[in-house]
Amino acid sequence: REEEAAAKSVGGMAEAPDEREPGSVAGEQLQQQHVGLAQGKPQQGFLSSFFTNNQKCQLMLLKTLATNPYVKLLLDAMKHSGCAVNKDRHFSCEDCNGNVSGGFDSSVSQIVLCQNNIRNQAHMNRVVTHELIHAFDHCRAHVNWFTNVRHLACSEVRAANLSGDCSFLNEIFRLHFGLKQHHQTCVRDRAIRSILAVRNINKEVAQKAVDEVFESCFNDHEPFGRIPHNKTYARYAHRDFQNRDRYYSNI
Repeated sequence: REEEAAAKSVGGMAEAPDEREPGSVAGEQLQQQHVGLAQGKPQQGFLSSFFTNNQKCQLMLLKTLATNPYVKLLLDAMKHSGCAVNKDRHFSCEDCNGNVSGGFDSSVSQIVLCQNNIRNQAHMNRVVTHELIHAFDHCRAHVNWFTNVRHLACSEVRAANLSGDCSFLNEIFRLHFGLKQHHQTCVRDRAIRSILAVRNINKEVAQKAVDEVFESCFNDHEPFGRIPHNKTYARYAHRDFQNRDRYYSNI
């Protein structure tokens, strides 16, 4: 399955080199989606003595779905678009090769969470948010994940821009700060790395694809309506989305 996954994935996070698929087509999708999230070996925490990786993954996922404002908005937006998300059907906690954190398998509309690499609750929050942005794009548009690198580039730009991957705090932890227009630079770099992690193309081709779609896709903030730089912004965005939904349902 891991070799097949590496050959099949579609869009993903932004930091991992390769990914694993959930059932039949997660390879490229997973890899791309995992790209941009976490690298490095998972840290062993206090809970490791009491729970298996799968149990910890399931518990963290439950908390993310119930409490994270980015994820709650995306779940509402998916439902509003006719793609309601079910935890047991659309998420799978699995072991993955390498440093991948997660991925989206468009063939079965499933998000794979790499239980051996997701280190803590904050990491889980970012992975789920990133992958749900890919799932949202898959729901609302005809995305040619495997045949059109510009489509993939657009979703990777959006995921890096809207998921918190490039938040000021995350960039400080990476020792990246002080650059002019740093957020845009981070988004572009992570999108390129995500593409390279799942496509057998050279860096120049990936950069060209990102540059061609960057302006329009960077400025596409749906379903948030703004760039949610932190949880407070995400809560405001969720509130506005709910109000907008109520308004249109009453027309």
